[in-house]
Amino acid sequence: MIRAGRIYPQGAATNACVDTVLLDSTERHRRRATMTCVRGLEFLLDLPEAIMLRTGDAIMLDDGRLVEVLGRPEPLAEIRCRDIRQLANVAWHLGNRHLPVQIFDTKIRIRRDHVIEEMARGLGAKIALIEAAFDPEGGAYAQAPAPEHDHAHHDHGHAAKAHDHHDHSTCGHDHSHDHVHDHGHGHKHG
Repeated sequence: MIRAGRIYPQGAATNACVDTVLLDSTERHRRRATMTCVRGLEFLLDLPEAIMLRTGDAIMLDDGRLVEVLGRPEPLAEIRCRDIRQLANVAWHLGNRHLPVQIFDTKIRIRRDHVIEEMARGLGAKIALIEAAFDPEGGAYAQAPAPEHDHAHHDHGHAAKAHDHHDHSTCGHDHSHDHVHDHGHGHKHG
């Protein structure tokens, strides 16, 4: 079985991916595991230490081919806050309970938990039950993959390259496969 031991963080790989592996947030925190891609390609992920793979990362197989990582939608509770102060208050309570969270400008996603959802409602937040990919924050001690540069495959013409958000033929582009889309305005994109 072919092995894979290198990870390119989201956006770092510029070569086309040959396949996609669809994993939930638990399956994406791995050091060593056999994985089967969407099109049937199988490989052994064999990393020096466990890391959290993120949606959009690319896994390099030993033969140089790339496999894209996508988050499998899972049942989540989206805690929607009216402002940054309420968000900070809710985030403090969630952090105090050591829960995995994904933080946005005015919302936080958690795995569904009716007790925590009620607590957030008690703090004035609104709850939406959704199915979406879950990319929880890594935390202060999380190991992130270091960017790797293979100049034989690196293209510095990034600005001229347009990315189709639904084209799965290349690695390193943004994917939004959430079943609930919230394009809240009132914040600036930098």
